[in-house]
Amino acid sequence: MKKKAATRKTQPLYRRKLRARKKLAHQLEQAGTVNGDDNSSVLREVQEPAPRRALRCIELFAGAGGLALAASDAGFEHDAVLEFNHDACETIRSNQRRGYELVRHWPLIEGDVHDQNFNTWRRRADLVSGGPPCQPFSIGGKHRAMDDRRNLFPEAARAVREIQPRAFVFENVKGLTRQSFAKYFNYIVLQLTYPGVERTADEDWLEHLSRLERIRTEGAVTELEYHVVWRLLNAADYGVSQRRERVFFVGFRSDVQIPWSFPKPTHSREALQYSQWVTGDYWERHGIARKNRPAAPKVFERQEKEGILLRAPMGRVPWLTVRDAISDLGEPSQCPGNARFENHVFQAGARSYPGHTGSPLDEPAKTLKAGDHGVPGGENMLRYPDGKVRYFSVRESCRLQAFPDQYVFEGSWTENMRQIGNAVPVTLGKVVLRSVRDGIERHDATETARLF
Repeated sequence: MKKKAATRKTQPLYRRKLRARKKLAHQLEQAGTVNGDDNSSVLREVQEPAPRRALRCIELFAGAGGLALAASDAGFEHDAVLEFNHDACETIRSNQRRGYELVRHWPLIEGDVHDQNFNTWRRRADLVSGGPPCQPFSIGGKHRAMDDRRNLFPEAARAVREIQPRAFVFENVKGLTRQSFAKYFNYIVLQLTYPGVERTADEDWLEHLSRLERIRTEGAVTELEYHVVWRLLNAADYGVSQRRERVFFVGFRSDVQIPWSFPKPTHSREALQYSQWVTGDYWERHGIARKNRPAAPKVFERQEKEGILLRAPMGRVPWLTVRDAISDLGEPSQCPGNARFENHVFQAGARSYPGHTGSPLDEPAKTLKAGDHGVPGGENMLRYPDGKVRYFSVRESCRLQAFPDQYVFEGSWTENMRQIGNAVPVTLGKVVLRSVRDGIERHDATETARLF
């Protein structure tokens, strides 16, 4: 008897509670059978898990909505979507009027982020996400970085400080990782790590950086801290038909204790080359006869002649190409009213010149760009195998940025391409945000289990 009593005492609390719940459910079921009562609602309450709580999100610097679409598709519900540019807001409103489900209920706020008080959502949002304007750090920009008025990373840090979400995801251009910006890059990471340590009115950013560095090296504990990781991701490695490198910053509030790492790439150049030049599966899938296929690169021809056995890359599927993304659209319409697909209209004026030769049809597209003064010609063109070029239509550009076909852009071609060129590829954003959501939900499930 003593041995049995000791065993009960040492059993985990959650197991004892689980047994008690099962016993109660059995008793209720028996009572309902004898008395003819309907205890089904009580039984459901005992036996079924509570419905999963919706995860809440605040989107900053939304632009045309690429990262916000990704968040919605990844399972987050927005409490606010903020954007300063009127044309971008009109794009979102247009799709809301059309009833597009992912954006229909977005609470859109058009205005300057500097004027926004984020305390309204303090500890109510699980996630803050956004792409602070990237022109200060872009290779094609003026490289003014921390001195550029469009540098809004300090406002991103302020939003984290006031909202105190469980996690944040911010995205920016590859240029931010250049050596010339190394000191400021470190400053961004430290601001996001210690968002509660504000820059004072009499501090310049270098003095603030020094103070943050001392906090880090001393191991001092502040009221609000985040575990921050960053990585440069290539969209093509995650199923986007475009070679687009972007740096992502992901942080989790230190009290949440979520183990997390960036998702592994799923696609590769090597797998694409294998399907094109070894098996030929790529051409067969698109119905390209052998006589119409381009010549294989010399390295593959040489290996074939020498009888070198090429093995398929393991664990990755082929990069997606421009042809993969747009082949079912057909050629753009010369007349807007006759387009089979929304925004799939021909734009004249494309020309090739040294350094700007367009994106080959059978490779992922080059990085689509917005441009400071109109559309950059070379980057936003399609190059056919015979060397001819033309501009991508708006719909083709949407496909290359993984916007859904139901998502429509209105207004001028130049403005549409600017918005699309500034966007986060929806698929890439969804991969990262879904992984963040999964991390939060695993944490919540673990915490719930501890209650039983």
